[in-house]
Amino acid sequence: MSGIDGTPPESVRAVVLPAVGEPLRVTRIVLPRPGPGRVRVRLAAAGVCHSDLSLANGTLAHPAPAVLGHEGAGTVTEVGEGVESVRPGQRVVLNWAPSCGRCHFCAVLAEPWLCAEANAGTTTPYAHDETGGELYPGLTVAAFAEETVVPEHAVLPLPDGIPLTEAALLGCAVLTGWGAVHHSARVREGESVLVIGVGGVGLAVLQAARIAGAARIIAVDVTEGKEPLARAAGATDFLLASDRTAREVRSLTGGLGVDAAIECAGRAETIRAAWSATRRGGRAVVVGIGGKDQKVSFSALELFITGRTLSGCVYGNSVPARDLPVLAEHVLAGRFDLSALVTDRIGLEGVPDAFGAMVAGRGGRALIVHGGHGGDS
Repeated sequence: MSGIDGTPPESVRAVVLPAVGEPLRVTRIVLPRPGPGRVRVRLAAAGVCHSDLSLANGTLAHPAPAVLGHEGAGTVTEVGEGVESVRPGQRVVLNWAPSCGRCHFCAVLAEPWLCAEANAGTTTPYAHDETGGELYPGLTVAAFAEETVVPEHAVLPLPDGIPLTEAALLGCAVLTGWGAVHHSARVREGESVLVIGVGGVGLAVLQAARIAGAARIIAVDVTEGKEPLARAAGATDFLLASDRTAREVRSLTGGLGVDAAIECAGRAETIRAAWSATRRGGRAVVVGIGGKDQKVSFSALELFITGRTLSGCVYGNSVPARDLPVLAEHVLAGRFDLSALVTDRIGLEGVPDAFGAMVAGRGGRALIVHGGHGGDS
């Protein structure tokens, strides 16, 4: 094993979820030296995603106690035996759903975003608290910490020229939003797009739809203050969410409905609104993670008459190793603005308040920013 400076590993600060539904704790944890096939990363930044809130409140099942966080970027400090794809000192983006390459979804269907083993690492403790208690890695990467240890295939080399802090957003929000537009909804130039939910992922969807050449991009959110963010990202229209959303969208599209609707809120009523606002033969894509008690109903007749497609979307149906270089080109060319997704820059202590802001529908992406990570370029 080799490190940047040969110093032994030390304890680091992290955000720990003691158990589902319990308050988060900022405390020190003890990371092991990276074993075979594993990599230690010093985090520059981590985004606070709604999926982290879903883990904390039990919407998504996950072992606990756990260090949350799955959207991050940083610098490799040490690698274990057999690691060849990255080296100490290299800047990387964390990949929270690394595919195995062997299961039916990966090897046969070529759909690695559905990998049956993508989060197998979440069931094995990866670190300890200061009393020796075992800790599990939130969605494999445990990014709400100053440093983490992850499998080799959970890191992606970051192309040169992209700021390391904003690069954290590439690990989830941007790959998800980009993929929802280009891989799942398959938005074509000149089409109309509806985006429900203007958080971090929704802002990424809006930028991706603009880059795809959508002619009309309608943003919907429960908070009026999101309108400037939405328009800056590419929205041509903004609507406050209500029980009239689908009718208002149809009014803006000559009574037809949009070609593609992308739902980023994960609620039954917004999924239904996205479906109802889509034209005959159009595509409705659900990105938001809803609870199992959120039921959406359709009549058999409308399914036949409308000819619409309704689909889920996991990680934007993306292949990170393929899509990250494409996104990097758009970022470097100024077509995709990573910083426009960020409305709050916080420390680890700010994560509980960031969760509260998400529940209240305030802001875009909150970004945990660490100092001393060796540069931001």
